[in-house]
Amino acid sequence: MKVIIYPGSFDPITNGHLDVIERASKMCEHLIVSIIYNPNKTPLFTLEERFRQVKGAVEGYSNVTVETFTGLLAEYAQQKQAMGIVKGLRAISDFEYEFQMALMNRKLCPGIETIFLMTSNEYSFLSSSIVKEVARFGGCIKGLVPENVRKEVINKFSN
Repeated sequence: MKVIIYPGSFDPITNGHLDVIERASKMCEHLIVSIIYNPNKTPLFTLEERFRQVKGAVEGYSNVTVETFTGLLAEYAQQKQAMGIVKGLRAISDFEYEFQMALMNRKLCPGIETIFLMTSNEYSFLSSSIVKEVARFGGCIKGLVPENVRKEVINKFSN
């Protein structure tokens, strides 16, 4: 596959996300990590902050770029001439929602495939929500997020 998109809110990006990015980047010529702006959510970090965090976290990957987008993922993927959309799965509960979204994306854009990657065992419990919850109460998030992101999460909750 030439171009694959890995979409998400990445609020914040975790080491579980990076695990998926590393593995997906080996499956394509170009991986676009696409940060979604969702007006129905209230993120901890602004879109600009998340863009900077993700960009810093993936700087070692020569075939990975970071972008932001709004609107329908299927239309965005078509604009980028993507052959696929990669989604990371941690549990069966993730699959139910992502399966539904994959079918809708296929309906909207039949030529784009969704690829499900199971997270590595060491990150199967990890989510951005858990990272924020632990940090909110002063717990240690070292090893859960990239170091540049860890500092920003801690700063956000210490203010």
